[in-house]
Amino acid sequence: MKPDEQVASDPVEANVIACELPEEARPKLEVMLSLIEPCDRATYGERLREGAKKLGVTMRSVQRLVKAYQEEGLAAFTSSPRADKGKHRIGESWQDFIIKTYQQGNKGSKRMTPKQVALKVQAKASEMGDKEPPTYKTVLRVLKPLQEKEAKAKSIRTPGWRGSTLSVKTRDGDDLEISYSNQVWQCDHTRADVLLVDQHGELIGRPWLTTVIDSYSRCIMGINLGFDAPSSQVVALALRHAILPKQYGAEYKLNCEWGTYGKPEYLYTDGGKDFRSNHLAEIGVQLGFVPKLRSRPSEGGIVERPFKTLNQSLFSTLPGYTGSNVQERPKDAEKDAQLTLRELEQLVVRFLVDQYNQRIDARMGDQSRYQRWEAGLRRVPELISERDLDTCLMKVTRRTVQRGGHLQFENVMYRGEYLEGYAGEIVSVRYDPRDITTIWIYRQEKQQEVFLTRAHAQGLETEQLSVDEAKASAKRLRDAGKTVSNQSILLEVMEREAFVEGKKTRKQRHKEEQLYKQVPATPGVEAVEPVESEVDEGTQTEYEFADIEVWDLDELREDYGW
Repeated sequence: MKPDEQVASDPVEANVIACELPEEARPKLEVMLSLIEPCDRATYGERLREGAKKLGVTMRSVQRLVKAYQEEGLAAFTSSPRADKGKHRIGESWQDFIIKTYQQGNKGSKRMTPKQVALKVQAKASEMGDKEPPTYKTVLRVLKPLQEKEAKAKSIRTPGWRGSTLSVKTRDGDDLEISYSNQVWQCDHTRADVLLVDQHGELIGRPWLTTVIDSYSRCIMGINLGFDAPSSQVVALALRHAILPKQYGAEYKLNCEWGTYGKPEYLYTDGGKDFRSNHLAEIGVQLGFVPKLRSRPSEGGIVERPFKTLNQSLFSTLPGYTGSNVQERPKDAEKDAQLTLRELEQLVVRFLVDQYNQRIDARMGDQSRYQRWEAGLRRVPELISERDLDTCLMKVTRRTVQRGGHLQFENVMYRGEYLEGYAGEIVSVRYDPRDITTIWIYRQEKQQEVFLTRAHAQGLETEQLSVDEAKASAKRLRDAGKTVSNQSILLEVMEREAFVEGKKTRKQRHKEEQLYKQVPATPGVEAVEPVESEVDEGTQTEYEFADIEVWDLDELREDYGW
């Protein structure tokens, strides 16, 4: 029995990573995570009651907390501010007078201080006969937001390089001084300018590439390549790849190692929905990093520049290259496309590991990007196991355990140890969409998901099968009128790989695809004797010609050149 196949005895040690939330907010986060898990209505009510008991409040208070979390995210777990915070105990007329006087006094080349505004207020109150006008401190409080906005506008540009230290500005006005590796990571998406084909040679389009880069060294930490549009889940998969140590097989033909790993202190990104999601905020809380948004789009040069390098140095050399301009797209881009997603991923990994990370950045002096990352570490990065990242980063679905410890996912049958005793129960299935031959099974216990075991696709243990490949194989088998099973998927994968290796032109690809269907025996080939079964004459007569398919010999000769 392997260590990672054993049942976790302590759910906290097995799945939970230290959080950065205040101590009083952690119980609220645990209750919220249990409530956002998919379940039926009865289970949700039970979790709601348990959450109210755990927090020592009413169920209605927990429901209000859920609503606040949906609207505000993790900010809902902190103490609520006063209802009158930001308001002043003076009339709106006085507030308008103070702001208008200050703005008019600083219009153009004129300048007016808050002290001078307070004198104007005193004069106005004397004219009106107001014996309790706003004081100087009140004037300062009214003008404070306006002055802060002016100060931020003056320093809107990123400080940039200060000697040998880089500084970036966040949307909330903070300056992050980048002085060591794994301090600030950046993440972004782009569509690769290469057209890809599916497993059967049919054109499917351009994939999305997500990269995670270390701001200090400019070293690429991790990637995610696929056809899923940018989302918090795609960001999570890229982060998972960046955090874990990376190992590749001989098929990648790497000359160097991709030795980067660890976790950041800050994740610096643009303001897209995927980076502002509650999902990413929860990942940050559990892993211990703080998401920060860029104050301006122009500050994304560090993470966007590698896309241009990949486009010019790699994608432009591949078949199916489209170019960055649709109007200037090569005429034969669609016809030349022949790479699959897996083949492109191998090429991208090899380019990043053997070229990009090994190059000397102009700003770095005489160190390569990888050397600078390695030399810039303040301490040896913490090794986080794959199991600790499952709850945060891997895609989730739910399945019912069948008899014998089996369960089905994407038309593939799996079996895992220790699952026989959970027959009929609903479990969480976590998987890597790039390879679903192995999945990880979790069970909900006391508001925590406890790791049970790994489950392997029966008959596919030595293969690599992605979610997209499993769906395409199942669809093709159904279209051919065959039963979908692990064995049929395996045979389809083997035939498809042999077909892809021999593809040359689109016309030949279509002709080879037709050969996938069953054809009648050719002359000279010994026929296989059918196995006789003991059935009565009535049954044999009823089903005797049920599976016979009629072929036109003249059409076959014309199609296949017999």
